[in-house]
Amino acid sequence: MSNIDIKGYIVSNDDKDFYDFYGMTSTYPKMVQDAIAKVEDEEITLNIASNGGDVFAASEIYTMLKSCGKRIVANVQGLAASAASVISMAADTVRISPTAHIMIHKASSGLVGNSDDMEHQSTVLNSIDESIALAYEMKTGLKQTELLDLMAKETWLNAKTAVDKGFADEIMFFGNDEEIMVTNSVHQMPSKTAINKFKNMIATPKTNSLREQKLKILLEK
Repeated sequence: MSNIDIKGYIVSNDDKDFYDFYGMTSTYPKMVQDAIAKVEDEEITLNIASNGGDVFAASEIYTMLKSCGKRIVANVQGLAASAASVISMAADTVRISPTAHIMIHKASSGLVGNSDDMEHQSTVLNSIDESIALAYEMKTGLKQTELLDLMAKETWLNAKTAVDKGFADEIMFFGNDEEIMVTNSVHQMPSKTAINKFKNMIATPKTNSLREQKLKILLEK
């Protein structure tokens, strides 16, 4: 399994020197392309923590990942916002940290011009929004109208909501071997697994004394 970090600003190949000069972390298409070319494994893990950036650079990276022929797993470690959220949609499996977020919103630009320029730019931005929404739609199965509405509202998705809406497939660190018990206590509580073992013990008593069985379960928790 090979790792590729999607960290910092998402920028174009031409702009990456600026970010390097000022010591700012960035991710750009050529970097990802070179990393993919070195991968000999059948699986690539993306470690994502980025506020986003250039939508076309993100589109280029998304396309590279989707077409590389490798299985892609994305770990959203902190924030996958804007353009970075688009890149995460290239993954076959998106895993999100319980403390992380995915943020989606509509594209923006800093155009200066007359009313005709602004009207034209509005058409361009609407087209870009629809292309971004298509990447979300392919991953989540949600309708584009719903996705565009979420983007217009600048929606922040925590781990649970991201999974519920299909932007992520699973929450990291949630093991399948033991049920999660959420507590608010100053004392350590027995695990859910220990409690289930106790219930099974009561239902089908064994030859050991009840006291011995209780101690065994508590020692194993």
